[in-house]
Amino acid sequence: MSESANQPERAFRTLAYRDFRLLWIAETVSVMGSYAQRAAMGWQIYELTGSELDLGLLGLAKFAPVLLFGIAGGVIADRGDRRRTLLTSQFLLLAVACALALLTFTGLITLWLIYALAFLDGVFFSIATPTRRALTANLVPRASLPGAATMGNLGFNIAAVIGPALGGLLIALAGPSVAYLFDATSFALVVVAVLMITTHIEPIAITLTGLQSAREGLSFLRRTSVLTGVMLTDALATFFGMTTVLMPVFADEVFHVGARGFGLLLAAPAAGAVAMSLAMTTIRLPNRIGMVVLVSVGMYGVAMFGFGLTGSFGLALVFLALSGMADALSVTCRHAIRDIVTPDHLRGRLAAIHRTLAVGGPQLGELRSGVTASIFGAGPAVAVGGLLATAAVVAVGTLMPAVASFRLSGAIAERDRAPAKAAAD
Repeated sequence: MSESANQPERAFRTLAYRDFRLLWIAETVSVMGSYAQRAAMGWQIYELTGSELDLGLLGLAKFAPVLLFGIAGGVIADRGDRRRTLLTSQFLLLAVACALALLTFTGLITLWLIYALAFLDGVFFSIATPTRRALTANLVPRASLPGAATMGNLGFNIAAVIGPALGGLLIALAGPSVAYLFDATSFALVVVAVLMITTHIEPIAITLTGLQSAREGLSFLRRTSVLTGVMLTDALATFFGMTTVLMPVFADEVFHVGARGFGLLLAAPAAGAVAMSLAMTTIRLPNRIGMVVLVSVGMYGVAMFGFGLTGSFGLALVFLALSGMADALSVTCRHAIRDIVTPDHLRGRLAAIHRTLAVGGPQLGELRSGVTASIFGAGPAVAVGGLLATAAVVAVGTLMPAVASFRLSGAIAERDRAPAKAAAD
């Protein structure tokens, strides 16, 4: 088989699959709601306390359930009916959003209630996210998995542009409670989409205990060095380079742009990510996809260094957009690598491990940013973090050469040979 035959199809063609298209649209809207909720939480905490450290603790509240229940969520995603699991998790997330809206509207919201509900939100997302990703892989053919990953990233980034900007607008015009209501409505849309799926998906047989299932997923990751490398690269880079939690400080104290400017600061990285993602839907993913991950994450760190040093609001938006472009390229390539090399019965667990690192890095990074900014100021904290993020990429690339040497065409060919070999055996 020629190398070109092993290349994935162009991403936009995956929208021809009805069930994938339904879930993609619903999840895109749902991510908008989640970003609006995140913006409302951050703004509300800053209004209540005016403390950078309290903003950083919001990141800890969101990360703790990922650390505690992330792998367990993947085990649940790989057991039984994935559609039923996704529906249950969406109803629970809807309940959290409604509670935030009600408490805010009635004036009963407090700092610790926000932290508690953020924690519950993280618990339920620890189940919902790996289940959705595993279910999505069942809605398209194997050759379309890289394209589905690209479209998933595009939808996420479109939502990340609209969600924060809409959240900032809703906060400015009607208050945080309306942003929370929008989030609740978005989860209801996912429920409708899942109920409309007609693709026959066999439930995953339960043959191992929960602990044995978790160990099986971790063992596969340990044996697959390219997955370990790309996940570690992202976790380290976002730990050092994450700055989202400090955006209220930049909006209020550095650039003096208020709630609307706050929304633009949150949306700028996603605007760059959308531009990159749109470009990637019309081309095939690069064959040297592992090297692309390293280069793009390194560029993310450089962009965050520039953002931390600038005093210009316009230039800050440019640096943030560049960071979003680099991140979009990295995310798409990392997800494509994971989807290609992971067997179907392990998809939920590997997606959960990936999410634990991908979310854990930023959430711990938000705590680091809040603590560092409270001591040295927001700008220096971000600049130094960007430099350390780039240094982390260089370290991983040097110590784990399997990442740079990974070829997409070879991996697709290997996965295609696996079923034939199993049948022969």
